Amino acid sequence: MANFSVILAAAGKSSRFNDPAHKKPYIHLNQKPVWLHSAERFMNRDDVGQLIVVIAKEDQAMFSREFAANVAAMGIDVVVGGAERADSVQNALDQVHAACDFVAIHDAARPCVTDEDIENVFVATEKTGAAILATPVTSTVKKSVDGKSICETVDRRELWLGQTPQCFGRELIQKVYRGRGDFKPTDEAQLVERSGTKVTLVEGSPLNIKLTTKADLIFAESCIKAMPMPTIDSRPFGEDKLWR
Repeated sequence: MANFSVILAAAGKSSRFNDPAHKKPYIHLNQKPVWLHSAERFMNRDDVGQLIVVIAKEDQAMFSREFAANVAAMGIDVVVGGAERADSVQNALDQVHAACDFVAIHDAARPCVTDEDIENVFVATEKTGAAILATPVTSTVKKSVDGKSICETVDRRELWLGQTPQCFGRELIQKVYRGRGDFKPTDEAQLVERSGTKVTLVEGSPLNIKLTTKADLIFAESCIKAMPMPTIDSRPFGEDKLWR
């Protein structure tokens, strides 16, 4: 069985969320912090042996105070992020267990990812070495240079919206990150694309939204209530679960 290390990216600034008291990953959704909803979606999988949560440096004290029990019980690794998302992911990649075959990077602020979507993108990654969840664009796409008027209607037939998890062979994703220099990708797939490696598209659910504003919480709450509860493997990540 292939082994996956999962990186949960939770080190962003949440500037568009507009909540001075809480960043997106830590606000409660159905009586549970958003990041924990995301983490639990991977806990029941036999092919996941490591879970890394990347947090901002300024959140260290709060995270330790509020979630130390969760981290200990689940056997999660906590890594401090950097200035940009890519820096944060790179810090986590440095802590990925050497025995793993693949790495999955998931936005902690995407708590509505389904078990089916995770399974599908993991299977595609094992087959091709690089795969992401994405959805085809269904709305008419308009391009505007000044943000005030339309300059072009874009053909949507070849356009997809990237989601997470984004999954890659461990050696591949570590190699492209080490060689990125000053380049700041918007997601991991962009780095892999630049290396000349094809990335497989796996059509995911449009419910797998990334929380951006508080209005998204209403939609996410409905999704969480409708989703089956994950079956949590009570064993923490660690030597008894890692690479079994």
